[in-house]
Amino acid sequence: MNSLSSPYFKMAGKRKHIKPELEVSSSSSSFDEKSVREPDGWIEVYENIRKMREDRSAPVDSMGCERSHDKSAPAPVQRFQCLVSLMLSSQTKDEINYEAMTRLRQHGLTVQNIIDTSVDKLQKLIYPVGFWKTKARYIKETALVLKDKYDSDIPDSVEELCKLKGVGPKMAYICMNVAWDRPTGIGVDTHVHRICNRLGWTKDCKNPEQTRKSLESWLPRDRWIEINWLLVGFGQQICVPVSPKCGDCLNRDLCPVGKSWTPSPKKKSSPIKRIVKK
Repeated sequence: MNSLSSPYFKMAGKRKHIKPELEVSSSSSSFDEKSVREPDGWIEVYENIRKMREDRSAPVDSMGCERSHDKSAPAPVQRFQCLVSLMLSSQTKDEINYEAMTRLRQHGLTVQNIIDTSVDKLQKLIYPVGFWKTKARYIKETALVLKDKYDSDIPDSVEELCKLKGVGPKMAYICMNVAWDRPTGIGVDTHVHRICNRLGWTKDCKNPEQTRKSLESWLPRDRWIEINWLLVGFGQQICVPVSPKCGDCLNRDLCPVGKSWTPSPKKKSSPIKRIVKK
């Protein structure tokens, strides 16, 4: 894993119960990526997002999976740490994930040390990431598989990565991009899925896997690694899930959602607040 050459560095309440193995490759019979056409004006929109992301101030920029490994460690250890970070990331904010990774690294985040660590201890180290009990078991089982089958390294293909418990397509594609520096596919998470839909870059895509196939049918391959990092940060800061900040977006007049956006009326202060001010 060459940290210096990676594009990521260059650019660098109660929880609803959801089944932990969230990433399942799924498709709809009505979806045909071969019929997808390159969206008009996408390059201008893409470049505007790049401009909005120039300051690298989103959580993913300092606490994403590429920032969580020990750059001084041997390459196989860095790759393992990248994989673990991705396994922890589902249903977990970057800040929480980064803190858990920091504790794991301080404990000793190598394949052998994880094998020698009890599941109970692992659970305490990664808490409060989403599904921490299940993820601790998956990480332990993964370490055993990696030692037995891959000489304590990680698989170098999406197919083999997806055979590991708790690893789905999104994680596998990002892992290939980041850990192996190979753009084998686009990692599509909820941010990428949501934003591509809002921009009109995808149509009739009901899940992240369909969005991935649609994007890969027209997006130049040299942008496959960058787009996840680019859109995740954009989705964390401007194109947020609820009440997107269209007024701050350079694509306001180019995006279907932005075109219909209207400024929120200023709220009138309540009588109680007016009395307090007096």
